[in-house]
Amino acid sequence: MKKRYLILLALSLCSSPTWAQKKVKHPKNIILMIGDGMGVSQIYAGMTGNFGQLNLERMPVVGFHKNQASNAFVTDSAAGATAFSCGVKTYNGAIGVDAAGNPLPTILEMAEENGLATGLIATCSITHATPASFISHQPSRSLDEDIAKDFLATDIDVFIGGGRKFFADRKDGLNLVDSLKSRNYQIAHSIEEVQQVKSGKLAAFLADEQQPRYSAGRGDQLVKSTETGLELLKTNKKGMFLMIEGSQIDWGGHGNDTQYIVEEMIDFDQAIGKVLDFAEKDGNTLVIITADHETGGFSVNKGDTKTGMVEGKFTTGSHTGVMIPVFAYGPGSEKFAGIYENNSIFHKMVEAFRFKK
Repeated sequence: MKKRYLILLALSLCSSPTWAQKKVKHPKNIILMIGDGMGVSQIYAGMTGNFGQLNLERMPVVGFHKNQASNAFVTDSAAGATAFSCGVKTYNGAIGVDAAGNPLPTILEMAEENGLATGLIATCSITHATPASFISHQPSRSLDEDIAKDFLATDIDVFIGGGRKFFADRKDGLNLVDSLKSRNYQIAHSIEEVQQVKSGKLAAFLADEQQPRYSAGRGDQLVKSTETGLELLKTNKKGMFLMIEGSQIDWGGHGNDTQYIVEEMIDFDQAIGKVLDFAEKDGNTLVIITADHETGGFSVNKGDTKTGMVEGKFTTGSHTGVMIPVFAYGPGSEKFAGIYENNSIFHKMVEAFRFKK
């Protein structure tokens, strides 16, 4: 009987993830992945379009967050991302500031102060609302040039996205790309150049403003950017904080375009797969996957997992106020089960990192 118990215990340990076997309670790395506009229907549309499966299904912990802004029942991406990055409810349009307009430290800035490597990756302009909320402090999301200037006030190690013109072709005549070069950033203007960078700091501009959709020429840039970002940041022995956004799931919702949602959801999920492969091997990484809000009032009315056919319907061309799923994997992941406010995600990350507020 004792021998049988030991065999079962050994099998259990072999099937347990690395972090569980090592009994790691606090992660060295946190990777936050945001599928902008991604509600439950967007996830299931992507799953159906990908013949019934997604890497997202590998996540063992699921919760939900309530995402209302301080001044509206339906949030925008700026207020939603600021809740994640700074831990407060704020007004729609706010970037890294509270409801009174006061700047607050972001989780990325706190990671820098604690000696961790940091990065931002997006399939939109890097000055867009979601990535901006982790590195900038501005009263309005529309201030792209001011947001770009805020990048120079940080020591972020890697950022990859669009938005070149807000750094290089500015109304004030400043060339922030040259300023980045003087700070030892390697500058990349294509995904091929991104992949050539093997060490050091990287600033990559993959579009003058917004990158095209997956099927219009962007292709697997997000997956390749994710792979490079992980390779560059993992060299920091103290750990990393990395935010990765699948930005254009939201744009498919705004356009009431089911196929747009499906292809962007599958692309985001491919990046999820790379992150989970890294986390499983590393054993010291907390992965959190969520969205800022749902877009389109999207529903899946018909589908076929054998052919990948998805038929969707929409109630709006804007955002909705429904609860949003949160998926977690790794040490500290159990804290993300349940139902809570969106700004709680910041506090859970701070607790996981054991940062002092």
